[in-house]
This record gives sequence, structure tokens and C-alpha cells, in this order.
Amino acid sequence: MEDIEAIAALQDPVRRRLYEYVAAQGREVSRNEAAEAAGVARTLAAHHLDRLAEAGLLESGSRRLTGRSGPGAGRPAKVYTRARAERAVSLPARDYRTAAELLAEAAEEAGLDAGLCAAARRRGEALRGAAAPCGGLEEAMEMLAARGYEPHLEGAEGTAGAAGHVVRMRNCPFHAVAERFPPLVCGMNLALLEGLLGTDGPVRVPARRAQAGGVPPDRRRGPGAAGGPAGARAVPARVHLRLLLHRRRGRPAPSGRAAGAA
Repeated sequence: MEDIEAIAALQDPVRRRLYEYVAAQGREVSRNEAAEAAGVARTLAAHHLDRLAEAGLLESGSRRLTGRSGPGAGRPAKVYTRARAERAVSLPARDYRTAAELLAEAAEEAGLDAGLCAAARRRGEALRGAAAPCGGLEEAMEMLAARGYEPHLEGAEGTAGAAGHVVRMRNCPFHAVAERFPPLVCGMNLALLEGLLGTDGPVRVPARRAQAGGVPPDRRRGPGAAGGPAGARAVPARVHLRLLLHRRRGRPAPSGRAAGAA
């Protein structure tokens, strides 16, 4: 019932606009900023933001927005970010997460990574249908947003001085399972996006590869991880994905995928 009550808090249209704005920023948002974005008075925005925090959809804190400290720095302002907890409602009750985790565990133990990635790539291609490979970042962002990745555009400088832009995703639709099985699920996610966006257009889907070290034991999988035999390296809990639009003068976009450290 707790999840139902939390989701019901979004029924109010002003409250929903405020939540969507805060969630889309990926950073702390003040009451003044949220009120201006939603087109409402600050006092009304404060009321709804606090209601969202009470419902567990936002997290609140306080900090000085001036960046200064000491006398004359001003009072700390209340700020909000999206809560980390997931909310879901299914009527009647369903438990797809447990099924996904069991299948992921079996696939990992059986070494089915390549088969899973091939299936994910085929599914992405099926979702794209007869459409041509994605032709630009705007189109890619629309496709990603429709599937819940919450993309946002960042300026970037490509390799060898090639100007370009990068799209980064704030949300992973497979986050809960990826936390437990990062190499398996993140590889599947990458393959799905390759199929969805295509590999022959100007948009590339580079992945930051998993590296050893720096991961708590409960985030590790495979041999040497918590609950597994000894001998294998640790991997980060998340593999970050991004899209890169190559714009090289007089040259076609490279066919390979760029990779970097996680």
C-alpha cells in the first residue's frame, strides 16, 4: 500500500510537474527554481515539494546556494532531489524482478553472456523495425526517452579534435538486476541499444568497460565475489552508457565503438 500512496501523490498536476522537473535535473533543486520552472508561486511549490518528500518520491536537504560560508553567507535553502527508492504497483501482484534475477543468475553461471547479447541485439532490431539506423542525436534521445532511459545532452569534444555531442542516460530501466549482475545486464543493455539505434549510422553506442577494484564485496559477482568461488576480479556495479555523434570534416564516422574506463 505504501507504493500506491506514493504514486497517488502524483495525481495533482502541479505536484507532478514539480516532480518531473526535479527528477529531470539530476542535481539538487531549490524551491525558487522549481517554482519558476512549474510556473507557480514559491509557497505553493514548497507545499507540494514537501508533500513529495513525505511520500518518499523526493529527498530533501539544505545548503547555502551562494556557495559561501560564515557570517553574511545567508541562511541555508531547502533543496530537493529524486529519491533513490523505486516505486511500482501491480494489480494483481506480480514479481517479475525475482524471475529476472533467477534467469540472470542462471545465465551468468552457464556463461551465456554472448547468447544473451545476441538476443538483446535482435530484440532491439525488432523494436526498430524497418526504420533506418538512427540518423541523429535528437532522434536517438526521443527513442531513449520513450524507453525510460532519461537521456540528456552534453557538449563534448571527440577524439582527434572532432567536435561532437554526447547523450548520457540518467536512468537504467534494468537498474535493480544490473546492480546484482552488472557485466551480464549492462552488456545486454548495450546490445539492446545497438540493435535499437543501429550500428551503421552516425550515432555510436560506446560503453565504459568494467575494471577491477574499488567495489564493495556485496556489489561483486562471479568467482571471488560474495557468494562465489575464489579467483575472479571485481567489477563496478554500473557500466555507464553514452551516445556519441561523430562530426568529422571530410571523413565518415568511424565504424568502431569507443570504450573508456568506468
